[in-house]
Parts: sequence; C-alpha cells; structure tokens
Amino acid sequence: MKQLSLMLKPASSLCNMRCRYCFYSDVSSLREQASFGIMPPETRKSILEHTFSQLDAGDSVTIAFQGGEPTLAGLDWFEQMTEEISCLAVPGLRVSYALQTNGLSLDKQWTAFLKKNRFLVGLSLDGPREFHDICRPDVFGKGTFSRIAAAKKLLDRCEVPYNILMVLTNSLARHPQQIWNFLKKENIGYVQFIPCLGPLDAEMSKYALTPRRYADFYTQLFEYWFPEALNGHFRSIKLFDDLLNLLARGDETACGITGKCYGQLIVEADGSVYPCDFYALDTWCLGNLKASTIRQVYEAPQMSAFCSRPRELPALCGSCPYFHICGGGCPRMRSEVFCSPKDGFCGHRTFLDAAFARLEHLARLL
Repeated sequence: MKQLSLMLKPASSLCNMRCRYCFYSDVSSLREQASFGIMPPETRKSILEHTFSQLDAGDSVTIAFQGGEPTLAGLDWFEQMTEEISCLAVPGLRVSYALQTNGLSLDKQWTAFLKKNRFLVGLSLDGPREFHDICRPDVFGKGTFSRIAAAKKLLDRCEVPYNILMVLTNSLARHPQQIWNFLKKENIGYVQFIPCLGPLDAEMSKYALTPRRYADFYTQLFEYWFPEALNGHFRSIKLFDDLLNLLARGDETACGITGKCYGQLIVEADGSVYPCDFYALDTWCLGNLKASTIRQVYEAPQMSAFCSRPRELPALCGSCPYFHICGGGCPRMRSEVFCSPKDGFCGHRTFLDAAFARLEHLARLL
C-alpha cells in the first residue's frame, strides 16, 4: 500500500497579500523565474495523469494546495480539478484534500465546495488584530484581520474543518499569554505555530524568530496548555502533538522533527517539482510532472542528493539528552529554532528541559 503526499501550487507565488515575512516570496525570487502564474488546465491534467497512473486500490493520496495564495486560481479551477481526479482515481483509492489559504477569497461558494469535497483548511491568522495587521496587510497596505476573522466564522458556520496557522515572529513570540487567551476566546481547537524564517541568502530579518524567543514562547505556552490537557481539555498545538506522537508511538508527524530530510513533492504551476517548500530552487528541481511520472520524479538523483546533503551539527548536539528525538532539527529552521553551529544556546533543548518529563507522562497515558 502506497501513501503519497503531493503539494500543488496552482497560483505559483502569486498572492493578494503582502506579508512582511513571506518565506516563499524570498525563495521564488532566487529562481530564474519567480512566478509561473496560474497553472494551465493542460498542465494540471498531465500532473494528475502522471500521478494517478501510479496509484492502485488500497493506496492513499493527500493533495495539498499552497502558494502564494492558491485560491487565486479560481473556484472553477478547483472544481475542474476534483472532477478530473474523480475520473482518474481507481475504486478503492483514498483521496484527501487540504488547502492552505489566507482566507481573503473565502465566501459561501468556496465553503460549499470545500465542505462537499471534504477539504481540511489551514487558515492563516497571526493572533489578535494588533499582531496580525502589522505583518499581514493586503496589496493596498490595509490590515486584513477583520476579513480573516469573518472567513473563520464562515468556516465555523458551514462546518468546514480547519486549523489556524500562526506565523511565530520574533515579536509575536514575546506574548504567549496573549496568544493563549486569544486561542481560548476564539475557541480555536487546532493551531500550528510556524517559525518565521529569515531570508535564504540575506541578512536576518527583524521578523525572524530566534532560539531564545522560541524557548521562552513554548516554555510559557506549555504551562498554560499542560494542566488543561492533563484534565482532558485538549487543545491541539502542533508542536506538542508532534512530540507526543513521537514519544508515544515513534510516529514522525512533522517533516524534520528528528533532523532527517525525507523529501517532499512540491509541484509548481508549470509542473516542475522540488523536494522541499523551503528549497523550491532551480538547483533542486527534480523534473517536471508534465513529462515524468511521480515515481520517476521521486527517484531523481536530485532527491537523494537533497536528502543526504552534508549537515554541520552544532557542538551542543554532542552532549544533548534529546538528540535521539531531535537529531539537530530541520536544517532550514535550525538557526531560528535551535542554534547555529557556534552558538552555546539551543531553544528546543531549553524548552524540552522544561517540558520533557511531562510530555513523557502524557505519552504514557496515550
């Protein structure tokens, strides 16, 4: 039985917001062609054919849509895509959908489509208005909090499952209590904090998270979360979930959580494929799904080269009691979450020093 995950970028790096810290805008700017525009129908058809021809009854495939802002491809594009998949999928093949969106395009028609096709939505919302609007303006420089909050209410009303995606900037990480209160006030049951990354080939951004802020934020947030979780009032925070899954069952439910790169399939709007969303660069292009099958792309030499590229681990890793479950962490996130090779401080280790025993206790209960 095969389990396949595919991330499509139907609108490439196009977006109707101008987030101050956008990592994909930085990544795409380093390619020869920054944006491939909207994915043409013929490209979509070839991608789907070269994917579903490799899948059989009993297999499962998850197709996630990301950007830029994927909804800019239009609702018609998505409706045609699901119709094409229904024709290509063999009986017994399990197909799941996920959409990461800033929410600006969501309306009743969109939510009806998402519910009908059982999409899981990741909605970007950076906490209370005073934090969100500073970092996530629209193309005219206006704050977007009110519109995203309205989109959240619409998803609630239409019973579309979603989780909140909150970019953890260095500034936002100073306010764990306000963020916790916001989660409770807005009845947010599922949240993923995404460490804000600095540019790949430039000086560190003022928005980029630092290991010390990472440690302070999660250590304090854990103090609010743990007593409620212990009493059965479980609020899903992705990092805590991932660590519990790892400790309880050995499941790696987040890419890079044990320091290994397994390679992903990130498909740009022209059909080109990359092994990681953080490295969707010309150097690491695996091929193009307009001409190659999923198996051929996954077995491309660049995939094994990417996953086995040399890593310089910080000296602290040598004496770390958590190295067996961390492995030095995701290489792209290391300087924001963990530490640089010469640093004497690791944010993840500091957090685990405070939380590990209690995480182990919850894992045993699981």
